[in-house]
Amino acid sequence: MNEPVLKITVLCENNVGVPLGLVGEWGLAMLVETAGMKILFDTGEQGYLLANAVNLGVDLKSVDTLVMSHGHYDHTGGMRAFLHLRGQLPVYAHPDFFISHYSSLNKPHYIGVPFCKEELESSGAEFIFTHEPREIAPGVWISGEVPRKTDFEKGDSRLFCLENGKTLLDPLHDDLSLYCITPKGLVIILGCAHAGLVNIVKQAQKVTGVNQVYGIIGGTHLGPTPVAQQEATIAFLQSLKLQFLAPNHCTGLPMMARLAGVFGPSFRFAPVGSSFTLPIND
Repeated sequence: MNEPVLKITVLCENNVGVPLGLVGEWGLAMLVETAGMKILFDTGEQGYLLANAVNLGVDLKSVDTLVMSHGHYDHTGGMRAFLHLRGQLPVYAHPDFFISHYSSLNKPHYIGVPFCKEELESSGAEFIFTHEPREIAPGVWISGEVPRKTDFEKGDSRLFCLENGKTLLDPLHDDLSLYCITPKGLVIILGCAHAGLVNIVKQAQKVTGVNQVYGIIGGTHLGPTPVAQQEATIAFLQSLKLQFLAPNHCTGLPMMARLAGVFGPSFRFAPVGSSFTLPIND
């Protein structure tokens, strides 16, 4: 029997799953505990991760490092509050983390990081910007910039950025994921999967040298994608023979219901308050 080596606790998400005085918000933050390290992956939208952590008995002052999946407000809005609590620590992000991210949904509006780099540094952020994959703890990798190789993962046409005064489709090169090696295979932890879920999985296999994918958790961004992309992605996920699938946040409720039907006992809902110890012992 393989002993569990990875614990993931959802501190921020759109929905609340347990009656413990928790607060849901449009955003995502997860605490990852593995290899003797505590890694905070994203910080949610408004800083509710602090109160949620207290109610869940999670000590955010003991976090060793912060990893930012990308520079959207719903993943970065809690950074200042967390840094004021925690103080100085390493913060991993892509070099494009602070670019001007915008959305055209309803009307054009800014959706990037709500703080400037200098303010976050003065609050304790020691930024480590990287294009490349990096092992930040034994068996724990940051994906680095994920190559876009599939022909059906097109990105979200509603998202754009400003470059030299020009409006461009946002490539979201800053989209990062975490890859954790367990005795039963990889666990892939997603922010919003803007790079494409299939691209992210293939990058995980290449970076770690591990082909078996045990599980996936986090935002898949499948909700707003075209039906053809949804179906191709589901078919790919089925080919992986996943033992654990916990999509949340930007996946959207209809798509989560669809995935629950397709993946049956391997599927888990992952709202605020969820905690998973992996691999799950049979």
